[in-house]
Amino acid sequence: MSAQESNCDDIVDLRSDTVTLPTEAMLERMQCAPLGDDGREGDPTVRELEARGAALTGKEAGLFVPSGTMGNLLAMLAHAERGTDIFADGCAHLLNSEIGSVVTIAGLVPKPMPSHRGAMDEATLAEAIRASGRPGMIAMETTHNGAGGTVLPLAHMARVHALGQAKGIAVHLDGARLFNASVALGVPTARIAEHTDSVMFCLSKGLSAPVGSLLCGSEAFIARARGFRKLVGGNMRQSGVVAAAGLVALETMIERLSEDHAAAKRLAAGLAWLDPALADPDQAQTNILRIDVSASRNDAAAWAADVKQHGILVQASGRMQLRLVTHRHIDDAAVDRTIAAFAAVGG
Repeated sequence: MSAQESNCDDIVDLRSDTVTLPTEAMLERMQCAPLGDDGREGDPTVRELEARGAALTGKEAGLFVPSGTMGNLLAMLAHAERGTDIFADGCAHLLNSEIGSVVTIAGLVPKPMPSHRGAMDEATLAEAIRASGRPGMIAMETTHNGAGGTVLPLAHMARVHALGQAKGIAVHLDGARLFNASVALGVPTARIAEHTDSVMFCLSKGLSAPVGSLLCGSEAFIARARGFRKLVGGNMRQSGVVAAAGLVALETMIERLSEDHAAAKRLAAGLAWLDPALADPDQAQTNILRIDVSASRNDAAAWAADVKQHGILVQASGRMQLRLVTHRHIDDAAVDRTIAAFAAVGG
């Protein structure tokens, strides 16, 4: 890893995989990318990225957007009418961190569903849709951030999609870390996305591109979403500059996500060795760990502040939970330093 790519040597940043920096190959591609006006006749590099994303997810078309939040918003605007109900896991990112978009901009009514490790209770979901006066859409999330990077079972996704089809409502997938799910399951991303009407995935998390996400679906859906992208200020003009990094991300960064998963499992094992109450290595499926500090004398904010003194950055998530996210800048030495810092603070 070059000096340009690496984070500060004395800091281990586990707050998110969004802190990843672009690779040298990405920076080189960005310098020579053919460009155009994406809001007018189109940017050739953006078009190439959109086609690549659509092919990987098995969808007809793709749309490049600045963020995953915008991608999810456009899906809601394109799929559902204002005032209709959106059904999702109560702990979903969409109904928590993105609730402003759901309610204020899309004008949808949140219907949070009980779930287990990110998978909605199917019987409750079916009954909620039956009882709804205006069902609008269903949203799933994989990997599931709030549930600690868990991956939805494909059979569950298939049943939820079938329910949506039977009721005539669209099923959207918040797949911010879709490729982590694909690698964890050992299946192509299209096998996951086939159980949805639309899917959003991020390029700027574990894939290490500097910015951007893709929304994929049918040609008619993407045409509608493209109009809404302009409405909310998402046209980016010569955005091939950043789309070029996204192409490199899709070409070179997917398979290596298994390294992040291995680092997370090793980190979970080390923390569980310190205190079994902190983590369960068997629950570490991808690159996100949810660390429970409720049995300790300090809350999550205090833990985050204390380990920061040892050069470790983690995110307090709720009063008694920490979120740790591994990524390509987290090697074995970083894992060891993190375990040592937790040992020092916990001791």
